[in-house]
Amino acid sequence: MKTIVLAFMTVLIMGIGNAQEKNKSVNFEVKGNCGMCKSRIEKAAIKIKGVKFASWSPETKEFQAIIDERKCTIKDIQQRIAEVGHDSEGFTAPQEVYDSLPECCKYRDPASVHMDHGNKN
Repeated sequence: MKTIVLAFMTVLIMGIGNAQEKNKSVNFEVKGNCGMCKSRIEKAAIKIKGVKFASWSPETKEFQAIIDERKCTIKDIQQRIAEVGHDSEGFTAPQEVYDSLPECCKYRDPASVHMDHGNKN
């Protein structure tokens, strides 16, 4: 009996440890400057299956999302955002994609970071 209870507890603990959430809130930093960056980042993320909500702040550089972990991961989102030109932890946008961004969106250029982008978010 003791062995059965122990086996049941082990299976239960393993199941809890591997549980994926249907509506998990996630956030991470994404590089960008302006309202055009905001639109590009949010559109890229929301198109991913499993992303239910996506928002990025030009002021704080914080990206927030609600995701279904059964359908996507944070890494999926970071990779897709990099593919449209924006860096985040562990993911760097391809240089040719970054180079094609409008001048005001070139966050790697220190002069661009200090431009007045007319953000009214």
